[in-house]
Amino acid sequence: MKLDPPPLRIIPQPRMRGAWRLVERNVLAYRRQWYIFASGLLEPILFLLSIGIGVGKLVGDIHVGTMTVTYQEFVASGLLATSAMNGAVIDTTFNFFVKYKYSHTYDAILATPRSTSDVANGEVTWALMRGAIYSTAFLITIAAFGDVRSWWALLAVPAAVLIGYAFAGAGLGGSTFMRSFVDFDYVNMILIPMFLFSATFFPLSRYPAGLQAVVRCTPLYQGVALERSLILGDMSWAAVGHVVYLLVMGWIGVRVASRRIGKLLQP
Repeated sequence: MKLDPPPLRIIPQPRMRGAWRLVERNVLAYRRQWYIFASGLLEPILFLLSIGIGVGKLVGDIHVGTMTVTYQEFVASGLLATSAMNGAVIDTTFNFFVKYKYSHTYDAILATPRSTSDVANGEVTWALMRGAIYSTAFLITIAAFGDVRSWWALLAVPAAVLIGYAFAGAGLGGSTFMRSFVDFDYVNMILIPMFLFSATFFPLSRYPAGLQAVVRCTPLYQGVALERSLILGDMSWAAVGHVVYLLVMGWIGVRVASRRIGKLLQP
């Protein structure tokens, strides 16, 4: 007597399980390249030592809202935001492009039950974890230097993860439009001015009125202002606006990335 095979049952997978497989893959890949990962920890610390402490001796104190802080304290909070940005952007632009264009990593991944949404969410999740590690290490460093003034600073790492989410989504979405390494010049053309002019090193009040309006619209300024208010304890309702801005930016970026990856890898 021949028995019919049991009907095939598709067991639904938790939505983020596929994304965590991408995270696991990246952890294993960096296990033998830990020095590349660790290099991101040193960059903001070197900036703090050279500019925050070195130049701070020449600049003196700075007025932030109703507070007067040292230049080192002022720069430290801005560098915390930029470290979160850089950690997220590195993985979702250059590293993503190499895996997509040259290594064909995602072609192999999509040959499994993983989807393009898993790819997008997995890469963004990994970028957030990397940015969170960088931000936590830097927050401990500036706390050791005495640059933290408020217990609100406990929320500085979650805020850094939010900054990383915004830039990871935007970076991943933008990278899907890149055709070659030459296009990465556009990334630097955007990131470097933001790094220099988003009130990271100078108070916004020092800029001309027209430039102030432009800076207020940039995503890094939202992160710098949010981190500075938390670390210095100068909280206001403006922080809610910064949070909403970064959340929307990240959500749009991930949605664009998911659709673009689907068109590129599964035409």
